[in-house]
Amino acid sequence: MRGAMLTAPAKRRALRIGTAVLCCGFVLLAFAATSEAKKRKFKRKECLDCHEEFVEEYFSMTNIHEVVEERKCEDCHLRHGIVGKLLLKEEGNDLCYECHSVEEMKLDTEGVHTALTEGTCSSCHNPHASNAPNLLSAEGDAVCFECHEQEQFTRAVVHEVVTDEGCAGCHYAHASPEPFLLTMEPTALCESCHEFDDASFREVHAEYPVEQSSCAVCHNSHSSEQEKLLRTSAHDPVLGAECDACHNEASDEEPFGVLAEDADLCVECHELPDLMGGPRQHEPFEDGECLECHDPHASEQSTLLLEPTNQLCFTCHEDTSTNVTVPHEPLDSEAGCISCHEPHAATHRNLINDSIGDLCFSCHEEKQEEAQQFTELHDPFEEEECTECHNPHGSLIPGILISRPDGICYSCHEDLENEFLQPYMHTPVRQGNCIGCHNGHGSNEADLLKAVDAELCVECHEDLMEVDPDATVHDPFDEGECLACHAAHASTHAGVLVEAQASVCMDCHDDMPDDLSMAASHHEPVSEGECTSCHNPHQTRLETLLLAESPDLCLACHEALNEKMEAERVHEPAGEDCLECHQPHFAADAHLINQPVQALCAECHDSEEDDFREAHLRIDPAMMDCIACHAPHASKDRKFFKEIMHSPFVKGDCDECHVVESD
Repeated sequence: MRGAMLTAPAKRRALRIGTAVLCCGFVLLAFAATSEAKKRKFKRKECLDCHEEFVEEYFSMTNIHEVVEERKCEDCHLRHGIVGKLLLKEEGNDLCYECHSVEEMKLDTEGVHTALTEGTCSSCHNPHASNAPNLLSAEGDAVCFECHEQEQFTRAVVHEVVTDEGCAGCHYAHASPEPFLLTMEPTALCESCHEFDDASFREVHAEYPVEQSSCAVCHNSHSSEQEKLLRTSAHDPVLGAECDACHNEASDEEPFGVLAEDADLCVECHELPDLMGGPRQHEPFEDGECLECHDPHASEQSTLLLEPTNQLCFTCHEDTSTNVTVPHEPLDSEAGCISCHEPHAATHRNLINDSIGDLCFSCHEEKQEEAQQFTELHDPFEEEECTECHNPHGSLIPGILISRPDGICYSCHEDLENEFLQPYMHTPVRQGNCIGCHNGHGSNEADLLKAVDAELCVECHEDLMEVDPDATVHDPFDEGECLACHAAHASTHAGVLVEAQASVCMDCHDDMPDDLSMAASHHEPVSEGECTSCHNPHQTRLETLLLAESPDLCLACHEALNEKMEAERVHEPAGEDCLECHQPHFAADAHLINQPVQALCAECHDSEEDDFREAHLRIDPAMMDCIACHAPHASKDRKFFKEIMHSPFVKGDCDECHVVESD
């Protein structure tokens, strides 16, 4: 044994050798890890190494954004950004301004292109590449037509510069101190092509020094249906180059001075009686301020109007320009306001061009035809006072009503507003939707109803009123007499009933009140007049319109008893049908039992049997109260004894307390 054991010096040598080997191992591992770390380096990948589809889409295009061509994606984008989103280094145009300065683009002037002030550079330019010059998103004028309606520039007679040079012939793309981004002052711009001193030019303009005015007074600078690019609607003197019909002679010191002021000049040609449609005059017309609405030379609007009809009218009649969700169709048409109104004078109030009824029925003929079928007409409709209920300009309410239907109705039927303000309101009344049930124009039914009884109610209560062929149906419901129980508008009683529920039910079930008064016990729902706690007032597949079968119906209220019956042994009648022992409404005995306790229990338990008499100590059954000892519904005991019992009773020693007389 001693030979097999190491000496102390030998142990120390072995320990030193083991430690040395372990250290060498650690050094080797560390060296290996360092070498591996030196080998592991992140190699930077370029954006386009992954975004190959970008290369395919843009690098074949004619014009490539310089930073894209040089693959400097990070000049605009943050390298990592957010997953699913390329994050730009700056918001909106500020990114572009880092290279294309505001000063260089002359964006520090007053007139800047709306595309820049309300949009971004990318509204017109592709930030990466394009086949169009200047990285435009479309070729030539096509980029302009993305915002500006092309038809305005392509009418029968097109300005030559538009055809030859496009928009850039007269306009700067980004900004200009001149109006409409023009490349120079408007008259000077026209003169750069049209020689104002040329004899033919002056002859066409009747020798008037038109250079003192704006060419756009008479001409459309882009295109027109008229010769010489005259505006769509040109004043006759303008068309005939008869400037002196209104102005001083061309040779006068003030050639553009007028021969008379305002209406005094206009009536020289436009005879006043021809313009007078009646005694009620439009204020500008009455004041002789024709130029409030008309341009004296030319206009793109009909009859020389300064603006499109509605826009012109709304400059004064701002209240009618309110945004609406239900516009009146004539107001939305090209004619606009003058579909119904005379512009100068009229016989009827508000300058309408006919009586209210005739005017409305000129479009709404079907309403007039429909009314001929009615036996009852709504007074405003019969009197053709359409605007009593409808807003002729538009509304936020369907049917262009002037307000919510109830607001209109209560303006005449004032007494009903308070009458209907009850705790329980019919949904259409609560929502202010009188026309849910009533026809606003007329009807063949009383009170302008759309239909009567169930035919009207079914419009909303379709699911409720679908009769089940296998159901027991309440007579009033079956006969469609909804108003036998319900108020049409509002009530102080739940369910919008005409009276308290008990009164409604007792009106038909009139035998119950007399019996109730003589009863010893009453079912609580009956006492409180809550018949619908147990019965469905409309229809159900159970007899007597019960909501559920017994005992489930009863246990829905008697929750404690339900828990007891679930946990304990259930008395058979209680588990099958409560009505085997109880009356549903009232009874001559306590607890709604349908006869005295002894007689009720004797229907199942024969009190004359020896076993029964022996178990009950031969006590006269007539003297016993069964439920004094037994639980009538459920018990943990097999003989349904109550849970807590008197000790002598448990032992069957009645004589400890009672004097028991033998037969």
